[in-house]
Amino acid sequence: MSNTTQPKRRSARGNTGGPHVKFTNSAPADSGRPHGKSCDARVILQTKALKKSFHKGKNEIRVLREVDIQVHQGQLTAIVGQSGCGKSTLLHLLATLDQPDHGEVHFDGRRIDNLPSRQRDTIRNRDIGIIFQFYHLLPEFTALENVLMPTLIDQGVFSYWRTRAHAKKRAIELLAMVGLEDRLRHRPSELSGGEMQRAAIARALMAQPKLLLADEPTGNLDRKNGDDVMAILRRLNQQDDLTIVMVTHDQAIAASADRTVQLVEGRVQNSSPGHG
Repeated sequence: MSNTTQPKRRSARGNTGGPHVKFTNSAPADSGRPHGKSCDARVILQTKALKKSFHKGKNEIRVLREVDIQVHQGQLTAIVGQSGCGKSTLLHLLATLDQPDHGEVHFDGRRIDNLPSRQRDTIRNRDIGIIFQFYHLLPEFTALENVLMPTLIDQGVFSYWRTRAHAKKRAIELLAMVGLEDRLRHRPSELSGGEMQRAAIARALMAQPKLLLADEPTGNLDRKNGDDVMAILRRLNQQDDLTIVMVTHDQAIAASADRTVQLVEGRVQNSSPGHG
């Protein structure tokens, strides 16, 4: 797999007309390929023959069976399938939140599933943003403090922003980008479901990840809030060339992705271009 340098990401304007949020990187810009549709872009994420089982009493439940997928840089990929087919399990393996029983996960030119726990944590904290269906915001902290949390957990993320003032400025810009500039001091109990998910997106972007993983990001939201969240994710993908892999049961969302991966009983049944 290639270890080509990550291209520079362009800035995105928030949906409230707020400030531009710049995803800066010292690497040169790419060659200007059309967004997301070309397979000429390098493979940033790949699995090889992934298997995962769980045990319930004496019974073995085989969740993933020989799963092979490729995600190209800049693509929006949707993982779909019926409940219990292994979608969330696969996403957890991609995020290094769990390890496969067999097979390999490669990210950004290196194998990551077999790394020591601390190294996997570092990759996840610095290079992979994660959005959960149920937000996972810390209830005792404000929206701003939740977004800043990656800088408190990982000194490397904090060092990237050099000072606490720079990190705070970045967090405020991200919250403005997702339309929460007037909710900085609100705790999760004071936010709606849509607002909590938008705060979770801002938190996932704090370390300027190369890859964003989303587990049913609209699954706990009504249609309007779900559409708002998807508009943010599409903007990040289309304007900033951010690679996104999401699990979804929403066929309309899946149809708008660059590529759809369908799981059936733990196997990849179909991997095809979406309608974008």
